Formats: sequence, C-alpha cells, structure tokens
Amino acid sequence: MKNFKETANFIWSIADLLRGDYKQSDYGKVILPLTVLRRLDCVLESSKAEVLRNFVKVKTTSIQNIDPILNKVAGYNFHNRSQFTFDKLIADPNNIAANLRDYINGFSADATEIIEQFEFDNQINRMDDNNLLFMVVKRFQEVDLHPNKVSSMEMGYLFEELIRKFAEISNETAGEHFTPREVIRLMIDLLFLNDREILTQKGIVKTIYDCCAGTGGMLSVAEEYLNELNPDARLEVFGQELNPESYAICKSDMLIKGQNPVNIKKGNSISEDHLANHKFDYLITNPPFGVKWEKIAKKVKAEHEEKGFDGRFGAGLPSTGDGSFLFLMNLISKMKPEGSKLAIVFNGSPLFSGSPSSTKNESSIRQWIIENDMLEAVLALPNQLFYNTGISTYIWLISNNKPAERRGKVQLINAVDFFKKMSKSLGNKRNELSSTHIAELTRIYGDFVESEHSKIFDNKDFGYYKVTVERPERDVKGNIKLDKKGNPKADTSLRDTETIPLKQDIQAYIEKEVLPHVPDAWVDESKTNVGYEINFTKYFYQYKPLRSLEEIRIDIMALEQETFGLIQEVVNEDEKV
Repeated sequence: MKNFKETANFIWSIADLLRGDYKQSDYGKVILPLTVLRRLDCVLESSKAEVLRNFVKVKTTSIQNIDPILNKVAGYNFHNRSQFTFDKLIADPNNIAANLRDYINGFSADATEIIEQFEFDNQINRMDDNNLLFMVVKRFQEVDLHPNKVSSMEMGYLFEELIRKFAEISNETAGEHFTPREVIRLMIDLLFLNDREILTQKGIVKTIYDCCAGTGGMLSVAEEYLNELNPDARLEVFGQELNPESYAICKSDMLIKGQNPVNIKKGNSISEDHLANHKFDYLITNPPFGVKWEKIAKKVKAEHEEKGFDGRFGAGLPSTGDGSFLFLMNLISKMKPEGSKLAIVFNGSPLFSGSPSSTKNESSIRQWIIENDMLEAVLALPNQLFYNTGISTYIWLISNNKPAERRGKVQLINAVDFFKKMSKSLGNKRNELSSTHIAELTRIYGDFVESEHSKIFDNKDFGYYKVTVERPERDVKGNIKLDKKGNPKADTSLRDTETIPLKQDIQAYIEKEVLPHVPDAWVDESKTNVGYEINFTKYFYQYKPLRSLEEIRIDIMALEQETFGLIQEVVNEDEKV
C-alpha cells in the first residue's frame, strides 16, 4: 500500500498550484477529472499507436459505428483516437488548452460520458486564463497511474483519500461517498460464505448490484474476492449513483476492468430506478444514514399507493426524515425468486423506529421482512469505523431462501469489541477491523451457534402486540356509564397501552399483569396492532455490579486530599506575592 500512499500524496500536492486562484472547496473540480484522465491515458498507452493506425483505415470505410472496432484494438471497452497523449500535450505548452480539448474529444462514447460528469471544460478555461493549465497537466504527466503500478484496489483507495481530503477542507460530508474497505470485505465475506461451493464451479457467472454505488468500492471488493476464490468465475457488476463525480469514478473503474459500463447508472435509485425489473444474485449497499426524502416523496408515495406489493414499497413507508428502509425495500425487490442474498449497512434507527399502527411505517416494514423469513442476521459493528460518523452501525443480512437450519431464526452478532485503534484518525474513523477480526466474525456467522458474541432467536421473539387498555368512565357517584349498546363507556383520560410479546397470550397477560391493579380494565381488540423491533442492547446486556460503599468512600477521600493540596498551593503562592 506504500505505492498508493505516495501517489495519493503526490496528486494531493498538485492542488498547491491552485492555491490563490481557486478556493480550497473547488480543488476537486480540477484534481479528480485529471486523475481519471491520466489513469485512462496510462491504460491506453501501449495500444495507442495501433489504435491510430486502425482509425486511419476505418474512417475511410462506410462503417457507421467504429467504436467497437477500435475498442477491440485498444483491448478495453473504450479507446482514444486523438493524436495527443499526456506526453504530447506537454510538448506544446503554447496550445495546451486547444490540444487538451482535442485529446478529451478523442475518447469513445462511454469514456466521454464519464468525463462530461466533471464539467471539466469550465476548468480548462479558468486554468488557462490564470496560466495554470500547463503546470497542472505537466505534474499529472509525471505520475504513472497504469494498473501495473497502481492496482484497481489501490486506485479505489486513492480516489477515496482525495475525496475525503477535499471534503474535509470544504466542510462537506466525505463519508457519504464510500465505505471503509475492511467493512466492505466483511460484508462480502458474509455474503459469499455459504456459496463458496457454487462460486468455485468452473465458468460460473453471478451478478451483484449496489444501489448507492459511490466510487464503486463495494463492487470492486466483491469482484476481487471472487477472483481470489475462483479465477474462472465472472461477477457482473451493476450499480447506480446519484453524485456525478462518484458516478464518473465508478464507471471509469468498470471500463478499465472490462466490465460493461452500461451497467452503471446515474441518478437517484429510489425515484429514478434505472434497473427496474432487473434481478441479481447478490445485493449490497451502504445508503446515506438518516437521509431525508421529502424531495422525492410524491413519486415514492404514488408507487406505494398505486402499486402496493407489485411495486417496491408495498410493506410501508418510513418517515420522511430517514429513508434507510427505502433502499432496503428497493434491493429486496431485485432479489431473484430462486434465492438471492443481501447485505446493507444501517445505523441503529431501522432496528426500532416506528410504532405499530394502522398506517404502514418502519414497524410494518420490519414485520414484513421478519414474518416473510428474510432476516438472516444482524451484526453490530464497533463505533468510529466510518469516516463521517462515530455512531453505532449494523450490517443486516437478508435472504429470500435461507438454509434449512436458519429458517424461522434470526442470528444477532455482537461485534462491538472487534476492532483495533488506528495509528492516525481519518475524520471520525479512529478504529478499524483487522483481517483476523473479519475472519473470526465470518466464522461466528457461519457456525450459527449461541456464544458470547452470538445469539439465535425465533422470528416471533422480536414481535409484540400493542394493545389498548380501556377503563370505564364513571359518574360523580362512581357508577359506570354505559353506551347505547349497554357496554361500558371508555374514559379516554384513563386509556393506556401495553406491549405484550407475540409468544404470550393477550388475555393471560392482562389477567396477570393488569387486572390485579385495575380490575375494571379491558382490552379494545379493534385497536390491537402487531409490531416488531430488535432491541440489540437488551439481548447483549451484561450486568456490571455496583462498586461497594467502601471503594467509593476511599475515592472521595483521595479527591479531598488532592483538592486540599491544590488549594494549599494557591494559598502559598498568594502569600509569596
């Protein structure tokens, strides 16, 4: 990883040239597109002369679409037919702007679409006007970003490091773009664990989708994992990303690795699902935490109301203050009927938010997932693993075809103590998972047995009845008032609710827990609702005995002695003065 760090530092140092002419928050508008361009330039370098020779031949023919022909010569799903390379650009300093535009326009359609996302043409003018363009391009020409020098994985780290730094200096949220690679590796290990036998078959082809693809980290790690496991296997990757720069970086990486760039879509995957009706073997994502979705509420509510379970959101809608469950339901809708697996990162909110009611909300979404036996496991991660938040995070594992031993069960894994401190913090990220931690957590999940860190529950253990307990309204003499049907009239001021586990009989519970205290109470069954929540803390709570009074007394006396000593020092200093 030394090479990646040196390269990242070198590229970051180029931003110093922009100081004074650019605001710090705008550095990324120059550095990110030029990093992509230089990467593409290095990749195409060895085949460039051959591409140009073939271009001269085919442009005189009647062939309408010459891109596939030149792509084949280049050996990638893209090519550049401009006479220029970065080496040739710096050979003509006086015409750098015009030549750079010629170079960019020489890319084939898929690569051109990537570069357009950065709106880089505006920066060419700006740098040229400030006599910066040649100097900046010259510095990029000095760095070798060929995959032989900087691997795809290292390139992913490099982009993430640049994005994090640019976001940090402009007070933006860096972490919304990516997930720490060790967290992704854990998710992939958990996803693929029970399919190792299938995945090692010769010529096997599987698909994976990320609806919040960012710079493509999750898709890249999944591809690397499968390649390590079985070089003869192929993982076709699909993704959608809202942020144009992240989308461009993701798509450029897929182009270079020979994936189909058409599989990477741009836009909001909730309101603009560009992969509707597609089904995938594996699904993985880290959606933004607590994202508000008022802007797209009209479309989402229309799909929920008009399509129901024929759409994506039949199970319910979360509050507009947190759209986490929308991403999960979107992914579930893309699971293959014969069986798919899904891993998603959530904060704590989806475990318990929403109260059971007649309107479908977070509680009804949890109910739908658990009662349909899709929730396989929830794993609580250590705090301070992510760049943009120090809060508690969880990996949910979902399957629509559980192994026999897991049917009707949910495994909870407490991994909060599985971490090591980083030598240097990155934003809010102060902790990381080691390869040993990842291997151990994968084993705990795979073993599927109860232990200190693993608990196994029936699906129904998370369900409960929310019942409304009524008491009669009485007149001034204490007599019960009756309604027109002769039944006791409920006093709304005395109304109460009880939460009763699904595995308990409601009437038996009321007789034992309520009637001894308020014998005139009854349950209004018309108001009974079923809810589900996962109280992770309760299941892994460890009692810590209180300290003895003697220990507390000794501590207090020690503090008093220390305080007295400090006061005495102040008094002595005053006397000297």
